[in-house]
Amino acid sequence: MMQFSTFGSSDFVLIKPTHHQNRLINCSKLLFSSTQHKNNSVGFNLSKHKANHRSIFVSKSKQESFEFDERKSPNEVKEEIKQCYELINRLGRGIVYLGSSRMGSSHSHYVQAQELAKEIANLLDSTTWSGAGPGLMDAVTQGALLAGKPVGGFKIGREAGEWTASNFHPYLPSENYLTCRFFSARKHGLVDAVVRNNSFDKTAVVALPGGIGTLDELFEMLALIQLERIGSKLPVPFLLMNYDSFYSKLLDFLDVCEDRGTVSKGEVASLWKVCNSNSEALAYLADFYCISSGDISQKKETKLQSTHDLPS
Repeated sequence: MMQFSTFGSSDFVLIKPTHHQNRLINCSKLLFSSTQHKNNSVGFNLSKHKANHRSIFVSKSKQESFEFDERKSPNEVKEEIKQCYELINRLGRGIVYLGSSRMGSSHSHYVQAQELAKEIANLLDSTTWSGAGPGLMDAVTQGALLAGKPVGGFKIGREAGEWTASNFHPYLPSENYLTCRFFSARKHGLVDAVVRNNSFDKTAVVALPGGIGTLDELFEMLALIQLERIGSKLPVPFLLMNYDSFYSKLLDFLDVCEDRGTVSKGEVASLWKVCNSNSEALAYLADFYCISSGDISQKKETKLQSTHDLPS
């Protein structure tokens, strides 16, 4: 029988195989090794600041293997949280995106998320933060880069999708993201990146369509806002992007919670803004931060002028 021992706050699970299972694992390693040599590169289709796409190949031989070792001391988590805070202090607080790592560039939600990130980065003139992974996280990274705004990320060593078990981002500068070993440290980073310390900070939480990981982060953020751990000093807008009614059944369930008395009437609706389109989200943020249409037009003119000033 496989023996399991867990440790920490759901950061990792250590699996201790028996003697017979060790023999099976060794055989599996040999099989995997022979397969790996036959295909030692992974391709990424990435759009840069131009409309065209090009492929970037990352050699697997250059990828660092991600070992899920048992942590020896809580100081290891503390040190990683410190590194998260240092990265935020360097790049600045801003818009934190949550979303699926599985929706590729051909998905309509990818296109919408990329455009949304570009427009919000221009509107709030803030750093864009994400999980620095594939899927919709890649979409918002590229959107912010298209806007010419700073991008930061808290990557995890293991992602669903095409960047599985890679500690590296294929095109972000290494100084702009941190590959976290501990989920708890990564969450500390995502939370701290959105907390407003003064009225000049323009931040937001934007929850895009996603799966289990997204729902985990979404409800943790929502609970922290509910308990005023986020927004106790200055309020932080939380946008739930309900593209193609993606979250409608979840919203129906929350209505059931209100009917059953586990959630107060109107409580959830007061904590976030449900948006069915990008235009609705942009209008809400402009109103939240009292950004007039004149200010938006001026920003566009300034950006257009700076583009014309670039040498041809």
